Amino acid sequence: QVQLVESGGGLVQPGGSLRLSCAASGSISSIVAMGWYRQAPGKQRELVAVITNGGNTNYADSVKGRFTISRDNAKKTVYLQMNSLRPEDTAVYYCNANIRVTTTLRNVGYWGQGTQVTVSS
Repeated sequence: QVQLVESGGGLVQPGGSLRLSCAASGSISSIVAMGWYRQAPGKQRELVAVITNGGNTNYADSVKGRFTISRDNAKKTVYLQMNSLRPEDTAVYYCNANIRVTTTLRNVGYWGQGTQVTVSS
């Protein structure tokens, strides 16, 4: 079994910054990729950013230049540094990981429980 534990959400004023963290633990052989998605009320869940084991990154156009994704392979943790936050960034942010599990050596996708980010004055 694999667990993803997120932290770092909260309330911030427009223009402010937050950093989200997501730590993976459990039956992990290797982590193929980790990323962040978000879901605002009444909207579909959307990709925010993803980073592969090799360090390749991909961002949604709406966050390019403002958000930075990074990972610490030793800690099995991914981070999302969010700067210049806007009210439209308000959403529940979910960590996602594509993990090769030790039990079957197959790649399996996992989700965190979500963390609320609210950008408001």
